Formats: sequence, structure tokens, C-alpha cells
Amino acid sequence: MAGCRMLSSHSPTSSISKVPGPVDDTKSVISETDDLVDKEPPPIRWTSWLLRRPNAAESSDPDAIATRRSVYDDPDLAVHYWPKANYENLHRFDPKARWTYKEEQALVRKIDWKVMLWAAISFSALNLDRSNISQANSDNFLPDLKLSTDDFNLGNSIFRLAFLCAELPSQLVSKRVGPDRWIPTQIVLWSIVTLSQFWLSGRTSFLVCRALLGFLQGGFIPDLVLYLSYFYTKNELPFRLALFWMSASVCSILASFMAFGILHMRGVLGRAGWRWLFLFEGLITLVIGLVTFIRMPPSPTQTKTWYRPKGWFTEREEVIAVSRILRDDPTKGDMHNREGLTIKRLWTAVCDYDLWPLYIIGLLFGIPSSPPGTYLTLSLKNIGFKTFQTNLLTIPSTVAGIITMFVITLISETVNDRSWVSMAQDLWTLPFLVALYLLPAKPNQWVYFGLASGLLSYPYTHPIQVGWCSRNSGAVASRTVNASLYNMFVQASAIVAAQIYRADDAPRYRRGNRTLIIINCVNILVVYPATKLYYVWRNRQRAKVWDTMTVQERQNYLSTTTDVGNRRLDFRFAH
Repeated sequence: MAGCRMLSSHSPTSSISKVPGPVDDTKSVISETDDLVDKEPPPIRWTSWLLRRPNAAESSDPDAIATRRSVYDDPDLAVHYWPKANYENLHRFDPKARWTYKEEQALVRKIDWKVMLWAAISFSALNLDRSNISQANSDNFLPDLKLSTDDFNLGNSIFRLAFLCAELPSQLVSKRVGPDRWIPTQIVLWSIVTLSQFWLSGRTSFLVCRALLGFLQGGFIPDLVLYLSYFYTKNELPFRLALFWMSASVCSILASFMAFGILHMRGVLGRAGWRWLFLFEGLITLVIGLVTFIRMPPSPTQTKTWYRPKGWFTEREEVIAVSRILRDDPTKGDMHNREGLTIKRLWTAVCDYDLWPLYIIGLLFGIPSSPPGTYLTLSLKNIGFKTFQTNLLTIPSTVAGIITMFVITLISETVNDRSWVSMAQDLWTLPFLVALYLLPAKPNQWVYFGLASGLLSYPYTHPIQVGWCSRNSGAVASRTVNASLYNMFVQASAIVAAQIYRADDAPRYRRGNRTLIIINCVNILVVYPATKLYYVWRNRQRAKVWDTMTVQERQNYLSTTTDVGNRRLDFRFAH
């Protein structure tokens, strides 16, 4: 079983006469449910999404009912999954609602344009401010501030450590005040720090700014994932996350062209080009942050406001948006979107050992590719390329990375697998790392460029794994915490990676590349296979118990259990 879901004992051809209402003891009569869809949703095809072509399931009849069967169609189980009374979208949830493939496709398309597009732009703002340090390196940034490569490593480590420490607190704040408020606040705050780097004076100011940036940007990615989960199903989210990281890569390409122009300003008002780079990119990010305040509605049913009096969705669209999300994952109705976490729920999520294999993946999977990427501009300049050539030469691997990331995400959703497919990143980087390790002390500059660019063209599997963690969390509270913990391990990974290339190992970093090769092999031979086997084993464990229970025993379990989210016997882990 490769996908997680809440299991239902309801027969595909059975009917129901009652479902629970939002009031404790009210149940209303609804019609037969034979028109519901039982099979899993088809995998997303890029041609379907980009060209608005119908999926195979829709092509026969776009006006056929697209509503998928769920626990809400079983009168005995539905009461145990009913949204909480304070759930902000409860007034639009209707288990009797039916909609067509055509209606759902139109709604998802609207959500893509209204919600996802600006979320991708805000995500690009993060990447813009995280990548400018690499572009600044090509303009004598370190010599101007009298910094060594070890100082640069220390700054990156401090950034990652601050980023890591801010992950969970940021998620707690986001859950309490709402990601629609907290995300734009984060962007505005870090943009101010970014543009203030125009006035950097030395080692101390450099390290302080790196710490502030890390602290203010920490938690942004899990905050955004939590926000998007309010609008997308578990099958739709990984594809959108891939588009986000693609948008970040597109932003990197644009930033390289911007840097090419802005760095030519060296000498204007007696200032270095990298200072103008920080100033202009900080101002761009500030504008994005301010606009984000009015472009992020709290939920599908809260898009109306004084500056948007008609809202984005009709009442019918709101009913579909809410009902399809809850049918896909009933746990999304167990908290209000501005409800903070209790200490008990926080501790339960932290102690969720079933997510620990994903944390280990987050810690290790990105290390082999991180140092070559961080040092690309420095390495290219050290072997003879000029400042402006260096910035332009980072573009080919970025473009290739966009393509490979997009393809690997589609493959993951098409074959409905995460464990084996996510291994592709390490399988890709291994031969290039070996080639870099075997290069002579003074390699041909174009040979080095080709190998480094090939390595950095790897299929980035982080979007798959973020969606994987979200699926396996099983509840809003858990999803909030577990997404942060996963990303904290990813940041810890970057801290480790920042210490692998050392000044005494320059310029070929043979010792560092040997270490990267070892970690790469551990990922391929141990980490991913072990994670796959663990989740298969856990699902079989639960199936042995759940499948032998009678309907009455299942009802009694759901009525009395204190298990929540992925701790319940009817939950199955994605792998």
C-alpha cells in the first residue's frame, strides 16, 4: 500500500439513510450513494494541468459525478470523523453534495490561479533572499569584508541553526494567528534585514545578519505547506509543491540575470556591486511581502473582505472546495485555522516515532549535493571564470534542475510511490561526485563546469518528501508540528553540509567529496530501503488488527479510542 488513507468499512454499492449533522444528536436523511466514485484519483498529467485536458477518468463524461466515497457516507462511522464545531468551514460542509468532474476541474484551476500562483511568488521571495549570498560571492564579497571561506561556512551554519531553531516556534505562531497573517509578516521582516546588508562592515555584522535572516525565514516553508493543505487534497499537493520549487528555480535564473546587471554597479556612489544587489533584492521582497497581506485569504470560505467584496468563490464552489477536502482527509476538520496547539498535542506530535524515518531522510538526503551547490560560484571563479561569466554559468544547472524535479514528481504520483522514487536524487549525484573526486589538482575549467553542472541538475525530491510527511502526519496538529520537525532536520543537514568543504581541503575538496560519496551510498543502500520496509511493516501490523474487527468493534474503537491522527488503527502510511 503506497498511499495513506482513513479506511472505511462501507461497501462500494451500499447505501445510507443517515449522516451526522453539525449538532451532536441530529441526523438527516440523504439519498443513495451509488453515484459516488470508489476508485483512487488518477495521477496528475502535466498536459492535463497545463493544457486543461481532461484526465482519463473525466474524458468519458465530464458531467459525471466526481464526488468520492468517504467515511461520511457510512452513518455509523461518520459521527467519529465529523468536523469540530469551531471549524471555520463547517457551514459549507455538506456530505450530501455532489459535483461533476467538470466543476471540480474548474474549481481546482481557479484555486491554482488565485491561491497557488501568489503562494509561489511568495516562495520565490524566500529563494531570492537565500541565494543572493552566492551571487555576492562572485563580486569579491569575502575579500571586501575581509572574510575567509571558513567565516563564510560559519555564517551559513549560523543561518541554518537560527533557521532550525525558529521552525517550530514559527509554526506555533502560524497556527495561532493564521498562516495568512504570519507568512506576509515574515516576508516583510526578513526583507528589511536583507536590504540592510547594504551596510555590512565586517565579520560581526555579517554573522548577525545571517542569524537574523535565518530566524525570520525559519518555519516559512512548513507554514506555506500548512496553508496550501487547506485548499488541496493529498494527491494534488505534491505536484503543487514541485511547482513551488520550480518557481524558486525560475527565480534563481532571473536573479542571476539581475545580479549580472546589478553587480556592474560596482563603484556607484563608491559602493561595491554586491551591496546594491542586497539593497535592490531586499526592496523587491518587501513589495512582495506587503502585497501578500491582501493575496492570502484564511480559507476557501473566507475570501470576501472590504477590498474584495465579492470574494473568489461562489457558494457552490465553497461547498465543493470544503467537502472534497474533508472527504479526502477528514482530519483537516479537527481544528480551527487560528487555533493554537496545546502542550499535550504538541508533545504527542513530537513523540510520533512513525515520522522519525522521514526525519532521518531529511537529515541525510541533501548532504551530497549541498556543498557543490554552495561553492559553485567560488569554485568557478577560482578555476578562471570571470565574475559575470560565473553568474551566467549557474543558469544551465538551474534550468535542468527544474525539468528533472518536475519529471521526478510526476513519476512519483504516477506510480504512487515515494520511497524508491525519492532515492533518484542520490542515485543521480553519486557518479558526478565520484568524477569530481577523481579530477586532477588543476582540472580543465570547462570539464569542471560540466561535471558540477551535471551534478546540480539532479531531480530535487524535497517536494515529494514534504508532501510525504504531510500525508503521514494524519491530523492538522500533527501536520503542523511534524512539517516543522522534518524541515528542522533538513536545516540540520545544511549545517552539517556547510562543514564538509574546509579551507585546508581547497580547492579540489577531495576529502570533502570522499565524505559526500560515503553519505550518498548510505542513503541509497540503507536509509530509503529501510524507510520503505518500515512503513510496509507498520501497515501490515495495523491491518492484522483492523481487518479482523467486526463493524461493531470498529464503531466501539472509534468511539472510545484516545488515538489521534496516524496513531489510529484505520490509518495507513504512505510509502
